Amino acid sequence: MTELGARLKEARLAKGYSLDDLQEITKIQKRYLIGIEEGNYSIMPGSFYVRAFIKQYAEAVGIDADQLFMEYRKDVPEVQKEEVAQSFSQSPSRRRMAASTTSKTMESMPKIMFGLFLIVIIVVIWTLTVQKSGSIPDVTDDSDKPLEYEQNNKPNKETPEKPLEPIEEPDTEPDEPVITEPVETQAISAGVVNGENTVYEVSGTETLNIRLEVSGDTWLGIRSEAISGKRAEEQIEARVYKAGEVVEHDSTANAYARIRLGNSKLVKVFVNDVELVYTQDRTTQNIILKLVMEQQGQ
Repeated sequence: MTELGARLKEARLAKGYSLDDLQEITKIQKRYLIGIEEGNYSIMPGSFYVRAFIKQYAEAVGIDADQLFMEYRKDVPEVQKEEVAQSFSQSPSRRRMAASTTSKTMESMPKIMFGLFLIVIIVVIWTLTVQKSGSIPDVTDDSDKPLEYEQNNKPNKETPEKPLEPIEEPDTEPDEPVITEPVETQAISAGVVNGENTVYEVSGTETLNIRLEVSGDTWLGIRSEAISGKRAEEQIEARVYKAGEVVEHDSTANAYARIRLGNSKLVKVFVNDVELVYTQDRTTQNIILKLVMEQQGQ
């Protein structure tokens, strides 16, 4: 075994490659790989292939081939110029095959050209025939067909036109005047303060619909007016109402409502869908609403 072969074999084993693995990587026959490791170059096809196989072997195991050739010049056979030329030239059989192929191609070229020319002539003749046959329209004898005349829908000038009859307009009675009822305009007074009580007068309407929207836990209730020794009646249960609850009551019949608010900041009061503006900025207060009806004839 030469020093070059020992160096390559050591690198192969360091990579963990077997000869079979290296044969798969380099595509070099295993017997040539063994010959490189043992320095037996006589089994190689020639000196050119020896250097080529050594270079592939070295690159596969991670060794710089040029440096390897410099270090082990004495172990690598020199390549003769004639051998290089022979390696790159084609084999006799291939040269004969190429020459034969070229010769056959040149011999068949006139036939190919003649065939193409013949095809072009056939296509041209067929095209002219189709155009000639298509340019002659089919002529049919229409002498037996009855003559058709275009119908003239224009009025005959000799026939007098019928005079238009006057259009009688239907008897129409004058429209009755539209009576527009006056639109009620609700008004809520500024409020008269008396301690916890604030009295608001509601005018310009005939209804007293109350809606309370609660946004937090608060005490509230609605009572009627105490008159003629009659005690006030509870219209809406007085209790703690939760956020999100809505209390509604129609106090039109009583024309009066007393609303007790435990925390006015958490309750919005609406009178006939109109929000009431508090006169007092008190947390606990009583809202008294009085419906003032306008007297007829005023």
